Amino acid sequence: MGKYKVFTINPGSTSTKIALFLGEECLFSKNVSHDAGELDKFPMPSDQLPYRRDMILALLDEAGVSLEDVDVFVGRGGGLLAMEGGTYAVSDLVLEHARTCANGVIHPATLGPQLAAEFAAKYGAKAMVVNPPDVDEMQDIARITGIKGVNRMIHLHALNLKETAIRHSRDVLKKRYEDCSFIVCHIGGGVSVSAHRGGRMVDGYDIVGGDGPMAPTRCGGISVADLLDYMDRENLTTKDVKKLLTKTGGFVSHVGISDAIELTNRAKEGDKYAEMLWNAMIYQIEKCIGAMASVLHGRVDGILLGGGMVHSADLVAQITEACSYIAPITAYPGEFEMEAMAAGAIRVLDGEETLREYTGKLVWDGFEWDR
Repeated sequence: MGKYKVFTINPGSTSTKIALFLGEECLFSKNVSHDAGELDKFPMPSDQLPYRRDMILALLDEAGVSLEDVDVFVGRGGGLLAMEGGTYAVSDLVLEHARTCANGVIHPATLGPQLAAEFAAKYGAKAMVVNPPDVDEMQDIARITGIKGVNRMIHLHALNLKETAIRHSRDVLKKRYEDCSFIVCHIGGGVSVSAHRGGRMVDGYDIVGGDGPMAPTRCGGISVADLLDYMDRENLTTKDVKKLLTKTGGFVSHVGISDAIELTNRAKEGDKYAEMLWNAMIYQIEKCIGAMASVLHGRVDGILLGGGMVHSADLVAQITEACSYIAPITAYPGEFEMEAMAAGAIRVLDGEETLREYTGKLVWDGFEWDR
């Protein structure tokens, strides 16, 4: 891997993570905190651009970190239309779709490519995005549902999922990602479970749309009829229900907290409700892993667990007990997001991957009989 300098930018709800890499070595990293009250003054995430940019520059100046010799600036993607996985140049179209949240998902991650482009222009470097959340490599048979014209799509932690698979292939199996089959999970504030085969994420769940396992703030999959009854009973609007999908479902709906550590502490102190919630989430993850094993016809080289909650020995032990008959289980606690963004850019600079062009055309736009 070449010794290129890469600066990665990952905007979140109230902070922006930044990191400077020389090859795989992290030279500097920081979580730039933003005042929630200040952020609330901006109508859209894109309006925060000057505020976040100036805070990053001020922090770098204070730390004595120069960006003059950076080769590539990589921003967390967001707001883009469904695309294949890979590393993409930040083009005018990428910027337009990020600014306007073209896919309808309004999230600070849309600032990633915009900030990368700002810094790249300032320092005469390249700007890229790597495996944004909008990656959709689902096989056609996985898309169809029991309602004509309503087809499945996925929204997952694609960056972390694919990087975990790439690293496990290379470092553990000594193979190419394209020659392996995995079930890869990201278990954090959101929970993603995905099937990977031949270098593609061929199936998974739409965790933004309420699909898959329950998570700390997400309701997960639920009977449509039961949800409709719940809406009538509680006099809820569609907008209210959409909050349950990603903000007020899961642990929050049940006990008003989203912190998994607090929930497990309550369980240890004898709170049976908290214990049941924790175990139910793990149970649902195990069911989804089993489903992905069927997608791969049982030919699975490994089950890989990543994300913040994988620091829990109990969670890893439960999943291992339930699913190790499928394939060996390997835990990668935490996230590779900053490393993944840098690695994707370096693979392009090294010639291992081709830099992709974002077309703004959906990677899949429906079955011919739906048109």
